[in-house]
Amino acid sequence: MLKTQTSYRSFFVGMDTLVPLLDGTNVPYVNLDNAASTPALQHVQKTVDDFIRYYSSVHRGTGFKSQLSTHFYESARRQMLEFVGADAESFTCIFGKNTTEAINKLARRFPFQPGRDVVLISAMEHHSNDLPWRAATRQVHINLLPDGRLDEADFDSKLKLYEGQVALVAITGASNVTGYINPIHSLARKAHAAGAQIMVDAAQMGPHRRISMGALDDPEHLDHLTLSAHKMYAPYGTGALIGRKDVFEQGEPDMRGGGEVEIVTLDKVVWSEPPERDEAGSPNTVGAVAMAAAAAQLAAIGMDAVAEHEAELTAYALEQFPTIPGLRIYGDTNPANARERLGVIPINLEGVSHYLLAAILGHEFGIGVRNGCFCAHPYMLFLLGVADNKAEEVRSMILRGDRREVPGMVRVSFGLYNSIEDVDRLVRALRAVALNEYKGIYHQNIRSGEFVPKGWSVDFEKYFSFRPSDFER
Repeated sequence: MLKTQTSYRSFFVGMDTLVPLLDGTNVPYVNLDNAASTPALQHVQKTVDDFIRYYSSVHRGTGFKSQLSTHFYESARRQMLEFVGADAESFTCIFGKNTTEAINKLARRFPFQPGRDVVLISAMEHHSNDLPWRAATRQVHINLLPDGRLDEADFDSKLKLYEGQVALVAITGASNVTGYINPIHSLARKAHAAGAQIMVDAAQMGPHRRISMGALDDPEHLDHLTLSAHKMYAPYGTGALIGRKDVFEQGEPDMRGGGEVEIVTLDKVVWSEPPERDEAGSPNTVGAVAMAAAAAQLAAIGMDAVAEHEAELTAYALEQFPTIPGLRIYGDTNPANARERLGVIPINLEGVSHYLLAAILGHEFGIGVRNGCFCAHPYMLFLLGVADNKAEEVRSMILRGDRREVPGMVRVSFGLYNSIEDVDRLVRALRAVALNEYKGIYHQNIRSGEFVPKGWSVDFEKYFSFRPSDFER
């Protein structure tokens, strides 16, 4: 039975924002695209507003504002280490733009050796935890089970097959497509036994589940972990790479510039210690402060409470979706398993393009979802059962500028502020589309594949502008 949920809506910015519909009315927006990006916490916005009065350049500045900014920039590192249970003596926090940049940095900085240069990754990875390794070293994919979960037996087999060659296991903590949570600590134990390290892409997991990287003498510890602030309610352009100090004490930085050296002469450079060695140029201090504020707020709420809230939403949605004619759910469809996964549910509606379904939900019901392949093309082709010849046909169409037939899904993803009422509104909308009760006449753009309703026009400048007003000029 569904419990009475705690409402966290008041913790967030923009929850009462109205958006226009095709019929001319305005309704409160329902964001079910949290796996892509999340709104800001009120605490984060207030922290940024309070901090911005003191903002100044960090490191080596002698003025009060510079000293204060430096203090809180470094405090932000400590907050992020604490958030993921990483010991400050063994781990360092390197700030950057996002998870993608963090993984690329690790791929360029990891100390691969001749003969030990294989990276094991799964076939469910986001492109951000796939493409960087292709450019850096040898990559071996771990197979999946028919339902899309990681094949742990194949993981064991690949570790044995490449015995002595595996340097790193790079694995997502939780899938951005199906919400499956990987057994990262048992994988870590096996990786360490094989002489390898492990990196966890926690872009999806971080805002939704408790993480503990552990001590380096724990066989199940995590060696490296990446996070994106914009997925954890702090959309101010920052990500974090939490990594082993002994890795980043070695080698030279992948980007070079000011702020990462002890001394430079015309012919020599002495690099700084981590994390400064890997943060060239002026950092996004405001973003780091915002990310730390989000981590502090989530910790205050309690990650177990976050997980419980979202598990109830997921279970409820999985109970309601089968009542919709022609709806297909991918991945785990069992509501009883909601606590073992994230609130990410990929769906399709029989006879309705994923492009069209997403467009109708947005234009006629004010519901934001995401459709397509979610930057995980190999995983999507596997889940959809797209044969190689069909995939090649679609590829050829894309190269000709025609994306109308690109296979995909519609993804529903929950955040902490979502409610049972949001799920009910989605279910009503999906049922209306299934019964052909939507109103618009939609036309598909050949190049993008997107559908737009006939007669739709909106002046975005009415809703927001970054230009100064007459008074401000």
